[in-house]
Amino acid sequence: MRKILTKLSAVYYAVYVAAIVAALLGFYILKHGYYINPLSGIGVTIQSVLIILIIGSVPVALALFHRKTKKWAQIKTEEEKLQKYTRGAILRIAVIGTGLVLGVIFYYLMKSQSMLFCAGISAIALFFCKPTKVKLITELKLDENND
Repeated sequence: MRKILTKLSAVYYAVYVAAIVAALLGFYILKHGYYINPLSGIGVTIQSVLIILIIGSVPVALALFHRKTKKWAQIKTEEEKLQKYTRGAILRIAVIGTGLVLGVIFYYLMKSQSMLFCAGISAIALFFCKPTKVKLITELKLDENND
């Protein structure tokens, strides 16, 4: 179980590192004067797509993962439970993390507060995806003595 938690934690924190790299990239973008007008056609399209992506993906990813964990808890073998949980958790973190990274990048590209809010929503949702031993045991109904 430790290996799985280590792997999930690495993916979880890698998303935050990617967001920091995106922010550094954003400073580079600002320094070189790249800019997309948020009121232009492409700017409105990018903002709309990202907002729809986040509004759609965050609740769907969280709800679908919750439903799947109930199904995975019914699996007899612990190894299979953990394998499916790991894949699902990584997918959930990746989907929500994508919104965070894109929100940060487009904030710098368009200097639009709505993109910053999108990144914030994704960051808050990502907080609920933090892998812990207690969550893993509770969601999959595992024996607490297993490591």
